Amino acid sequence: MSTLAHTMMTAARSADSGLVGPGGLDRYPYAEAPGADRVGVPSWDATDPELGRVGRRSAGSRGRGLHGQLVQQLGQMIVSGDLGADRPLVPEEIGQRFEVSRTVVRESLRVLEAKGLVSARPNVGTRVRPVSDWNLLDPDIIEWRAFGPQRDNQRRELSELRWTIEPLAARLAAGHGREEVQQRLVDMVEIMGHAMSQGDALTFSRADAEYHSLLIQLAGNRMLEHLSGIVSAALQVSGGPITGCDRPNEASLAHHARIVEALGAGDGAGAEAAMRQLLMVHPEVERVVPAPREH
Repeated sequence: MSTLAHTMMTAARSADSGLVGPGGLDRYPYAEAPGADRVGVPSWDATDPELGRVGRRSAGSRGRGLHGQLVQQLGQMIVSGDLGADRPLVPEEIGQRFEVSRTVVRESLRVLEAKGLVSARPNVGTRVRPVSDWNLLDPDIIEWRAFGPQRDNQRRELSELRWTIEPLAARLAAGHGREEVQQRLVDMVEIMGHAMSQGDALTFSRADAEYHSLLIQLAGNRMLEHLSGIVSAALQVSGGPITGCDRPNEASLAHHARIVEALGAGDGAGAEAAMRQLLMVHPEVERVVPAPREH
């Protein structure tokens, strides 16, 4: 096993134990299974006082601090519909409910405003905005939607976006001979192979996410690169150990390897075709995207 593979697998296991591994790989995991009707989203008027304590709801917000946890809590409540459009958000009430300071509330609301979830106006206060105003490409909103009542629509939309973005990125990447990035892609395939042989789904998922991010970077299109966060979020919510959907398999690994081979040969069409085949591995993609036609 390569040193890189061993390091990444060790970091993944450390993060799974509650420790943040090198490079800040720990990504806001969810404590509950996605199959639940409502995941980690308490009612605003919950009678259980423990539901209001941000500091005690740490299982699903590991390493985020009070500010990050409050953003997570309020964001999930808004996206789930527990806090509907035009609902007023009174900072004093939020501070008392979640037992946090005014500063934490204020900064959290600013983050939510930047995501388009709330708006703050003089003499009106802070209110929840309608879905049409949300930044639906924000990775946090993608995750919140994917683990809430809208999860089926969110995953379908993500699959359609990936089908649009990644085959194009693979074709463009074949024209950019950045050896260091291509070698990193080879390393990620190696790590995925080692992880799969050891049943380490978490490491496989992390290597997979880096693989797809690197591929989009290699395409040399800054607008596509700007969308890499969408792909990363899609991988978090549409497969792998975080959602408990599809497990790593030989077919997926083989398609990853074929893409790298095509890139090394400068074969844009081959890289694009291999990426389409990779995306078809997941059942939810097959339901929304037709198989490519043979020419």
